[in-house]
Amino acid sequence: MKMQEIRELSEKEREEKVSDLREEYFNLKFQLAMGKIENPGRLKYMRRDIARMLSLKSSKPETEAKPAEAKKEEGAKKTAAKK
Repeated sequence: MKMQEIRELSEKEREEKVSDLREEYFNLKFQLAMGKIENPGRLKYMRRDIARMLSLKSSKPETEAKPAEAKKEEGAKKTAAKK
């Protein structure tokens, strides 16, 4: 799943998707241990999809991030002016 697709989901849909992916990941790991998995490479992509969703959940909205960036730039200008 691409980040754009994840961003288009609502918060509730993302939480449900993470839950479903974790359950499916667990089942695939179990199949791997039993030696019955058809495509072990799928584990890698599922793990990455889960991480994408969780990272989007933990990141701040862009509107809140912009003032922080402006403060950093001002601090950098002050530091450069002192030198």
